[in-house]
Amino acid sequence: MRENQLAAQVVNEVKKAVVGKDGVVVKTLTAILARGHVLLEDIPGVGKTTMAIAFSKALGLKYSRVQFTPDVMPSDLTGFSLYNKASGQMEYQPGALLCNLFLADELNRATSRTQSALLEAMEEGRVTVDGVSRPVPDPFLVIATQNPAGASGTQLLPDSQLDRFALRLTMGYPTPADELELLQRKMRGAVMESVAQAADRAVLAGLRDQTDRVFVDDAILDYILRLVRATRDHPQLAQGASPRAAISLAGLCRASAFLRGRDYVIPEDVQHIWVDAIAHRLVLPAGAAGGTRRAADIAGEVLDAVRPPRLR
Repeated sequence: MRENQLAAQVVNEVKKAVVGKDGVVVKTLTAILARGHVLLEDIPGVGKTTMAIAFSKALGLKYSRVQFTPDVMPSDLTGFSLYNKASGQMEYQPGALLCNLFLADELNRATSRTQSALLEAMEEGRVTVDGVSRPVPDPFLVIATQNPAGASGTQLLPDSQLDRFALRLTMGYPTPADELELLQRKMRGAVMESVAQAADRAVLAGLRDQTDRVFVDDAILDYILRLVRATRDHPQLAQGASPRAAISLAGLCRASAFLRGRDYVIPEDVQHIWVDAIAHRLVLPAGAAGGTRRAADIAGEVLDAVRPPRLR
């Protein structure tokens, strides 16, 4: 299938800059095809920003990056109106969000007010300045990075913002062999220059349309809902997954099936993406130990406890 080959080409180009993280690269593309946003949570220096930039090059997307610090203002993202003395009128100056791929670098170092400026763009595809709403370009996706909670200068993202991310992924340290290859590539020159454009906005739109046509049986939808409801009834959770999570998960399953060369979803697609799509949406009781790791463990327990359907 030609579309699958195009998707594979995108992955191969990104892998020129990101060594040994094939699963994370494919899952990020899964979210992109499902029109979702991605949160990369990890320690500094493991390649989160590199991967985001590589995707912008491989997909031919207009790219914007903001390094979040406490002094970044909402208007830096949404834009602002500036008086033009010659015309005697206020003119809109676009902010960083007016792009196709927005990299929110170390998002959890920003103030809550600035973090919230992302919500309208992520959910509704627009920004509002001085009462006037303007659409963000199509396609529009956010790849945000954050340092682990408790790192110096960070604060927790609010639950409402976490729920806007289709996936939360962790890259982790490379293996010794992968780290050696990374160093060798760096010694040969700028790694990012080797990443070529494999698609453009029109191609990405076509891939997304193909993803939207992947068939999802009612039994799969029921499986997704049974999993989501199980998080809401879990005794160790203060809050389970939202209806938005179920909708997002269904789209991710379609994209997962498409990237695996099928035009229909099977239970393995749900299981493949479940923890990365759901764990960050689960809220532990106040004072509960474990944080991110415990939420992922609970998501895994739910997956083990809910029986998958048998498709005919």
